[in-house]
Amino acid sequence: MSPSDSENSAALAESPETIRSVSVPDWYPGWAREMANLYFAANTCLFVIHGNVNDLIHCRVEEGDETLDRFCGLTDFLAEQVFGTWDVVASYDMGRGIQAQAGPDPQRLRAMMKTLSANIGSPTTWTRTPDDVLTNYQQMIQRNLLEEDPAERKRMAFLFPYAQFLVPAGNQSTIARTQASHLVRFLSWAQNPYIKRVNMSFCLIAETLTEVNKRLVQDPHVATIEIPLPDANVRRVFLETNFDLDSNDSDDAPDDESDGVAPEEDSIGREMSIEAVTQISNGLNLVNLNVAMSRSKLTGKSVDINAFRALKKGLIERQCQGLVTFLEPDHTLDMVVGHTAAKARLNMDARWIVEGQLDAAPMGYLICGPVGTGKTFISECYAGSIGIPCLVLRNFRSKYVGETEGNLEKVLNVLRSLGPVMVIIDEADAALGNRESGGDSGTSSRVFSMIASQMGNTRFRGKIIWMLLTSRPELLPIDLKRQGRAEVHIPLFYPTETDEIRKMFEVMAKKNNVDLGADAIPEVSPERELSGADIESVVLNAKREMMADNRKLLDRKDLDLALESFIPSAQGMEKELQEMVAVLECTDRRFLTQHWRDELARPNGRAELQRKVAMTQELLGR
Repeated sequence: MSPSDSENSAALAESPETIRSVSVPDWYPGWAREMANLYFAANTCLFVIHGNVNDLIHCRVEEGDETLDRFCGLTDFLAEQVFGTWDVVASYDMGRGIQAQAGPDPQRLRAMMKTLSANIGSPTTWTRTPDDVLTNYQQMIQRNLLEEDPAERKRMAFLFPYAQFLVPAGNQSTIARTQASHLVRFLSWAQNPYIKRVNMSFCLIAETLTEVNKRLVQDPHVATIEIPLPDANVRRVFLETNFDLDSNDSDDAPDDESDGVAPEEDSIGREMSIEAVTQISNGLNLVNLNVAMSRSKLTGKSVDINAFRALKKGLIERQCQGLVTFLEPDHTLDMVVGHTAAKARLNMDARWIVEGQLDAAPMGYLICGPVGTGKTFISECYAGSIGIPCLVLRNFRSKYVGETEGNLEKVLNVLRSLGPVMVIIDEADAALGNRESGGDSGTSSRVFSMIASQMGNTRFRGKIIWMLLTSRPELLPIDLKRQGRAEVHIPLFYPTETDEIRKMFEVMAKKNNVDLGADAIPEVSPERELSGADIESVVLNAKREMMADNRKLLDRKDLDLALESFIPSAQGMEKELQEMVAVLECTDRRFLTQHWRDELARPNGRAELQRKVAMTQELLGR
């Protein structure tokens, strides 16, 4: 709250006896309102602020008779808005040392420097060493608390950007002695009842909460405040303030915060209004939104939608530090061969999501089955049918303490802002961990807890759609497979009909730009149990034969030779085991082939299948 904001701007400047009845300005962001309410309640004086801390923050300032929208960094927002009337606002990080944060007011800056100099000496002598700085702060705090006249007590706020380097995550046995002293110092301030009675506050700022020592974060005297990615209202104000775009409601604006609809509805070079840019920019912070706008503008008042989308894709990947791959599916479920019942269910769910009936959409899917059955392809086609972006979660694990959880936290923050979005996790049994620590200091169990908590959050039903892909579904923890998380289990099988196999040959030839002769595709028995990946490999091998013969048309002899010489990479009992466990995981009999429906319909059919799975696992040494 800036000094010019009159009564409302002095919300945190009142004494503890009156501050509980003071309200904050209406334009305050939610996280700042939460922080003010906690301070008003005198429950805490130490805050750990995390999340979108390196972005611009929306605020309003008065200039003459006008109230204008402005955007500033987090440190400036805290110094000028939250603690705008306090006597001392000092920030410290190990790179820049101690800095007085007075905003644009020179008189306030002089007063701060005078107070700081009286307590810790001339600015030329100020140290950058954390131990010395915290000791100096401790002396300032003690002098202020011992001041006999309450009117002479200074209102002081201490900001600590990059707090993860002062109190880094780590176990008690591994944390360095100096870092332990910093932790004890902050805990003593947070727990001090005398500090809570005066106007004094400490704000530790870190991008991810997991980078900060958990003893501090989990202390009951400490409050954690998350800054989310900007919502649609903030993005709209940012665009109106910084860019000269048409503000009329346009038909090209999507109805919700998605990345648009089907690709064919977009024309190259299509111009967008403020409303359209607002909707399509979800998932970006304001810094990256500014970059995307600056680079994609074609004229003074137009933005190329395709250029903007391409930039957004790269910026989100960078925002997630390369932990996700952003996909825009080119195909819909119409491109999928076979899997009739699975496609019918996915098409129905896609229609409900497009129509906004999110309460009928599942939280997630488990797509399982033997290798090569098209699990990834059908997931991407499902995203294409809905018309939403698709993210593939990459390996976010790290050998450094706390970094794995920090990586996952960044990704989840983006997902919550980006929705509706589909998240594909391939080899989910290996990627998501379980409740067991497994000798990794509890990292796997913490990752499992974060994923399970987000997957089960029903506020994001139809907005974050989880697709867990695996050929070993029995290895996934049951907590992730229950209803309310990955609740629809769809098994995929190899082609079971000759016509289906023929159609798959045609699709794979088209995909790989191969021209087929009139009678090029031979009769292939379903008993060969060729997967889609196997058929693509056969087509590519036949293409090599064709190219070696200097021909451009694939004929029967090429495919016959390729089929005769082809040996699948996964064979026998391995494939059989993967198929059986997929059948056991299935949540709807209609997804099964007729053969497996008949098998399960027999007396004790399911028990017999489970027994056969156990025997096969024993033979394979599982």
